[in-house]
Amino acid sequence: MHGEYKVPGGKLVVADVAVVDGRLADVQISGDFFLEPAEALADLRAALNGLPATASVEDMVSAQRAGLRPGAALIGFTFESVAIAVRRALGVAKTWRDYEWQVIDSKAVPPAMHLALDDVLAREVAAGRRPPTLRFWEWERPAIIIGNFQSLRNEVDQEATARFGVQVVRRVTGGGAMFVEPGSTITYSLYAPADLVADMDFAASYAFLDAWVLKALNDLGIDAFYKPLNDIASSKGKIGGAAQKRYAGGTVLHHVTMAYDMDAAKMMQVLRIGREKISDKGIASAAKRVDPVRSQTGLERRTVIERMKQTFVDLHGGTPGDITPAEYAAAEQLVQEKFGTEAWLHHVP
Repeated sequence: MHGEYKVPGGKLVVADVAVVDGRLADVQISGDFFLEPAEALADLRAALNGLPATASVEDMVSAQRAGLRPGAALIGFTFESVAIAVRRALGVAKTWRDYEWQVIDSKAVPPAMHLALDDVLAREVAAGRRPPTLRFWEWERPAIIIGNFQSLRNEVDQEATARFGVQVVRRVTGGGAMFVEPGSTITYSLYAPADLVADMDFAASYAFLDAWVLKALNDLGIDAFYKPLNDIASSKGKIGGAAQKRYAGGTVLHHVTMAYDMDAAKMMQVLRIGREKISDKGIASAAKRVDPVRSQTGLERRTVIERMKQTFVDLHGGTPGDITPAEYAAAEQLVQEKFGTEAWLHHVP
């Protein structure tokens, strides 16, 4: 049995295994990674041989760590990546292509409606009524979207938002505040089965779910890379950030906003970005942290989105889809009950 796993930002790990009497046998690990000394590869194989075929990632990691000779170094891969490749060979770890993805690129809606749609679509995927989905957003109006746990008064200058006509809403995921305007950002959501990232911790799942985006940006000539925990960055500054929520029933909501043509001066007026926030960035101004996609490509925003969609389909498959009338109706109700209410917006004053 054969399994492969590409480490986000790292190397390919390949596992070829057999199962004899319920245990791993004839384990072979290969790939384009680096390992010093080379003889340590035999340690990894020996550590895995004989383990139960039902062993978890944690079990396999513990066995490899205990069996690796002192001083050996894994470069471009990890114990976890070896375990994921083995479990894929066994058919117990899923890949993107194990699912039939739908790609949605729909009409502009108000900010609170976008947040409600995220909640509705994630639950629909968890319930099995919708296939795993990639959705691109279109913004109807300027907005600030603050994280679930952020203080409204600490993050937002509400006098400035009123002056500029910027609506403030609160999302269900953590992370920092985002300033968006129609045509200035690229925002998308993944509603992915939890099984796709079941063998990964939160940090690894962020990198894994954004790997296709980095390829799309790199193919466009953008010097983009993943920066833990949740940033898409470049050598010229930050491009975007991701956030996640896990839903009961087995769905991961993973959404990302990237700057396309950011008005940094306006952003600095409506957001209260404190010195502590940027104290470890080695820069004098938060405005310099945002590096719009347009400055590195010269391409129109819709052209960039189309290229992103094509990269996703080429790598992972997918067919065009849309939000159903029932999903829109459920989201409208959720706006009235939650995302459009003052109680939700001010739940962390």
